[in-house]
Amino acid sequence: QDDCSEFRSQFEAGGRLSCTRENAPVRDASGKQHTNKCLMCADKLKKEAQRGGGTVQRNRLPSSERTKQVRCS
Repeated sequence: QDDCSEFRSQFEAGGRLSCTRENAPVRDASGKQHTNKCLMCADKLKKEAQRGGGTVQRNRLPSSERTKQVRCS
């Protein structure tokens, strides 16, 4: 069962999920406590994307490498 299914469609390609800061503590499967369910799911979805199971572009250069590139006209 996906306890974050309600947030998947809101997860942006840039790896972000906009959440409110309401205080409704919840624990994930590992026992880590989060401020609320949205923030817990944001963390979970970001980790999935980093492992290649999400919507983040996989072939994108790290920001440190992008700043080294020179644009040619």
